[in-house]
Amino acid sequence: MPRNDSESDHDVFISYAWEDDDHREWVKGLATQLRYDSVRVVLDQWEMAPGDQLPEFMSQAITQSKYVVIICTPRYKEKSEVGLGGVAYEGDIMTAEVLLNRDHRKFIPVLRRGSWDEAAPTWLKGKFYIDLSGSPYSEEAYSDLLNTLLDARERAPSVEPSSPSESARSQPIRERSLIPTFAPFRDIVIRRLIVDEVTEPSLDGTAGSALYRVPFELSRNPPPNWADLCIQNWDRPPTFTTRHRPGTMSIDGSRLWLNRTTIEEVRDVHRATLVAVIDVTNATYRQHLEELSGRVQEIAETSRTHRANIRDVAGDIEF
Repeated sequence: MPRNDSESDHDVFISYAWEDDDHREWVKGLATQLRYDSVRVVLDQWEMAPGDQLPEFMSQAITQSKYVVIICTPRYKEKSEVGLGGVAYEGDIMTAEVLLNRDHRKFIPVLRRGSWDEAAPTWLKGKFYIDLSGSPYSEEAYSDLLNTLLDARERAPSVEPSSPSESARSQPIRERSLIPTFAPFRDIVIRRLIVDEVTEPSLDGTAGSALYRVPFELSRNPPPNWADLCIQNWDRPPTFTTRHRPGTMSIDGSRLWLNRTTIEEVRDVHRATLVAVIDVTNATYRQHLEELSGRVQEIAETSRTHRANIRDVAGDIEF
């Protein structure tokens, strides 16, 4: 159970209520994604073993971690405020640390279920929170959480030590705005076939009743346009066999599903097509972003030229 204290200041601990299997799996999925994105998460599901002291684990995890991510749900609020189980114990530790150290930013609320009023314990009510209640949750909201945990949030530019020139002072602010940029696209890959979530065939004698759904875990939640493009490419793949069936792929968050198939078909037929489809989707999506960035640059350059011409001509006009 104890962790390496020499690295403990880089940990992120996740505090949540054990509600149901879906919620525990969701929390584990979030923790897994954060670890894929270079955040060293501490999660009780991975750390605790029979015989461990739960209060000791929670106390060490909270006090030694750099950040604590608090997964807020109506059940979490209820347990926190009526003093039930580990949630109440963790809440006592966290509120005590806030009072002693005044380190409010260490504790990051994440809304998972319900409204904020329904899910936030009293001591969190006034805090800025990150909304991951969608299914799938917003990629933008997840990036906000990730950048916070990596200390990579956007900061104000440094103030120049020298006074600006008269020309710079007189230049309208809108003409000095930054040109929009696009973050480099990271390829999305298939991490694994999720064996435990393969569904059961109905076997009711109807056509296709021996088929079922096979899920795969993607490296992260893809942007909506990427997901749509991937499904289109599956329907018209760059390479396929006569046993390929269009219309059988769906994507839900970081889950990619092949529907109406079997595990044997995945092994013998669909794997190669799936790899080819993911590769071409990444390449096409990256090209789309590059083209979009190019168009934005062209528009910005046209605007700069136009504004410069206005200033030049306006200088010749006197009243």
